[in-house]
Amino acid sequence: QVQLVESGGGLVQAGGSLRLSCAASGRTVSSYAMGWFRQAPGKEREFVAAIRWSGGITLHADSVKGRFTISRDNAKNTVFLQMNSLKPEDTAVYYCAAGRTVGPGRLSFSYEYEYWGQGTQVTVSS
Repeated sequence: QVQLVESGGGLVQAGGSLRLSCAASGRTVSSYAMGWFRQAPGKEREFVAAIRWSGGITLHADSVKGRFTISRDNAKNTVFLQMNSLKPEDTAVYYCAAGRTVGPGRLSFSYEYEYWGQGTQVTVSS
């Protein structure tokens, strides 16, 4: 089993930055694909960014490309999401996910990920 705990969420003004962290425990996730998803009130969960185990392959949703960056530190079993130039529409609960067998073409599909964190709230005020 893998446990994921997100942190770093909060309230920020539009144009500001936040850095989310996702710490994994239970087993090493260095060979897993790691993803960030978000869910705004009344909306479905949507893909934000993902990174494969080697760190060489990343994918970002078009809505966050150029503003958000996903990275990982395998030695610390942690994945990060650096969020810059935040907009009110980025307001959501952000979830971290881990998947053992997510292929490079499947990174944006939530059902590919077996483990999920509880989420951290990000609120961007205008």
